Amino acid sequence: MSQIATQWKSFRTQVLEHRAELGLALRVTIAAVLSFLLSNLLNVPMPLWTVLTAVILTQVSFGRSVKATIDYLVGTLLGAVYAAAIAALVPHPNEIALAGVLAIAVAPLALLAAINPSFSAATFTGVLVLLVPGVTHVGPIESALYRVIEVAVGGFTAVAVSLLVLPAHARTLAIETAAQMLDVMARFLPELLLGFTQTRDATAIGRIQDSIGRTLARLDTTAAEVQHERISFLATAPSLGPLLRTLLRLRHDFVMIGRAAAVPLPEAFQARFGPLLVNVTKTAAEYLRRSGATLASRRNPPPLDAADAALDDYADAFAVVRREGLTLGLPADTVERLFAMGFALDQLRRNFHDLERCVRELAR
Repeated sequence: MSQIATQWKSFRTQVLEHRAELGLALRVTIAAVLSFLLSNLLNVPMPLWTVLTAVILTQVSFGRSVKATIDYLVGTLLGAVYAAAIAALVPHPNEIALAGVLAIAVAPLALLAAINPSFSAATFTGVLVLLVPGVTHVGPIESALYRVIEVAVGGFTAVAVSLLVLPAHARTLAIETAAQMLDVMARFLPELLLGFTQTRDATAIGRIQDSIGRTLARLDTTAAEVQHERISFLATAPSLGPLLRTLLRLRHDFVMIGRAAAVPLPEAFQARFGPLLVNVTKTAAEYLRRSGATLASRRNPPPLDAADAALDDYADAFAVVRREGLTLGLPADTVERLFAMGFALDQLRRNFHDLERCVRELAR
């Protein structure tokens, strides 16, 4: 029994870890079957294109499905209308003439798709409208009309399934990605600040910054899809804009800290600032970590007092150094890094307060 229980627990863990992938697989399967049944019910001439459209447009989130469907429908309509017009106006009684018509139709559609990827379906649709009539023995106008109907049925199916079957909303995914970004920052902040007291590998610092940048890029992509979900039942949700802007500013803070900590401080300043930086590292990393956890669970933000106090202590110590003129006579690059560090930590404190406000707003 213990072995069965262990295997069941392992299986359940795997399912939970891959629930997003399993949900997408289920939605794609249902969309494929449902679009095939609808095609037969509506007597669509080629159910193949309806099913393929539904499979392609059923995305990982509802917002992404809506965006993909809108782009695909617009591209299809444009390609169908243009290719049908070319086919109707330019005679092509043989293969050579058809090749010329194909070039006339494809060239501008391909150029348009290259300029704006949202119209990428236009080229594909133009080719189908011109070549399918030779297989199905219908005219170019009928071919274009059928193509639009096939895509409309497939797109409608994809959006409906994405909304109704184990829906994964882009807004939820964006908030989860934002929480992951805060966790990544909490993990890497101690390594960046360590550069003020120890020599650090520039390659390692670069990897840290790249990791944070990739997470932010993934967040930007997901956040762009949220706009397509702002329909009636989501319209009252707080905007993610303030959170995205705050995370971007925090990203800039990390870049400044990484550059300022590229070379260790002189020993005299390490003795003065070292304990203060240790306290800043501990409290700031903990605040980022706990903020990510509360954001993911839609709870109120953690207390900011400890991180605030640590950053205030550093700011006070830096102000004393300036008043005492201890930076006079230092190399210019050392002075620049000291002031850059002071500015970065001051901005970090300001952005922590903005983060606190954003997390509280999203917890309502």
